Amino acid sequence: MAALQHKIILSEDEMPTRWYNVLHDLPTPPPPPLHPGTLAPIGPDDLAPLFPLALIEQEVTTEQYVEIPGEVLDVYRLWRPSPLFRAHRLEKALGTPARIYYKYEGVSPAGSHKPNTAVPQAFYNAAAGVRRLTTETGAGQWGTALAFACSQFGLECEVWQVRASYDQKPYRRLMIETFGGTVHPSPSDLTAAGRAILAEHPDSTGSLGIAISEAVEVAASDPDTKYALGSVLNHVLLHQTIIGEEALLQLAQIGETPDLLVGCTGGGSNFGGLMFPFLREKWAGRMSPSVLAVEPSACPSLTRGRYAYDFGDTAGMTPLMKMHTLGHDFIPDPIHAGGLRYHGMSPLISHLYETGEIGAVAKPQSECFAAGVLFARTEGIVPAPEPTHALAAAIEEARRCAETGEEKVILTALCGHGHLDLPAYGAYLAGAVSDSETTDAELDALVAESLARVPSVG
Repeated sequence: MAALQHKIILSEDEMPTRWYNVLHDLPTPPPPPLHPGTLAPIGPDDLAPLFPLALIEQEVTTEQYVEIPGEVLDVYRLWRPSPLFRAHRLEKALGTPARIYYKYEGVSPAGSHKPNTAVPQAFYNAAAGVRRLTTETGAGQWGTALAFACSQFGLECEVWQVRASYDQKPYRRLMIETFGGTVHPSPSDLTAAGRAILAEHPDSTGSLGIAISEAVEVAASDPDTKYALGSVLNHVLLHQTIIGEEALLQLAQIGETPDLLVGCTGGGSNFGGLMFPFLREKWAGRMSPSVLAVEPSACPSLTRGRYAYDFGDTAGMTPLMKMHTLGHDFIPDPIHAGGLRYHGMSPLISHLYETGEIGAVAKPQSECFAAGVLFARTEGIVPAPEPTHALAAAIEEARRCAETGEEKVILTALCGHGHLDLPAYGAYLAGAVSDSETTDAELDALVAESLARVPSVG
């Protein structure tokens, strides 16, 4: 019986062997990325300095499925299929009739969902003869994942880590270095983009936008080096759909269909990876779940940003993407969920929000840490600060079900563990974690100031 099932697993031979491309089934196509100089849609040649041809093709393809290479599947098998759990103990603590399931990605070597795309990105780059990959990382999960993936395919890995997280999370840096990567705090004095920021703001806590600028600058200047991005772009979300494909198979084993899907959103990779296969099923009329994105109140790109063409980085080196943005030079408060401190949202996620296919809410970090502690004390897993945002919203809905008696099925993505985030939990337990001191009016003013510098594109 589903009511007695706690852990739902797939055998290795049941692991999906292809990624799902949501572009094939979108009710309306998203606006294309634009060249910042000509404002014309970008082509493969515009992306070639940063990405190998195979990834460029995946970025623009409209084929419904992309086969996963055997070499990638071989590495995936270190941790995939990942387990799906029913949160019986959390349900009991909440006194709710809701059934809560979570897809747990913390079983990967990096402790998060990020290797799902790091591994194929490293594989395709190695196959193209690339020697080194550069990247940015916020909380460090992506940098850790890429360093791990590069070690599997013989590539060098150079990481610019957002200064706030570099200082808050030294063990992430050490893990990146253990896998063979090199880590720099961002902004750094190693790039023109970093030096420009430091000249104006010597004590800058950094942002993902700044770190992207630094990594892109280095990659674009070296023919043997390419750039790898851990979120936002189409091919990244494509790779992550193995999460949702597995979850569909696991729920089918026990005859469950979700009523609500909840995921945290920074750039959108974890969220899209779980949600896209379920949206395919919804559009085909096989289920009808609601889908909710949860972002930090300190960096609310969906709920407080503007849907506009903007740069993906602070220095304006990337193509212009139509996305929900707070402005490419917006620097959020240094909250502990460093992986969610990005000024923009994936164009695909932004498009789905703009067309009403998904909803969004923003949560303060104190509420999210409270949810993380409750989850740890009931389910026995310490979640990373990022997925505590989704947990906070799932718990809120489960409590609402307790009041109404509704037996709703809730599915969420537990995209990583918090073993290397324990200082953040220590600060919360000591009463030293506070929400942003920036008022709503002050945040609106800061966003308006940043958005005033967004390129004017009709």
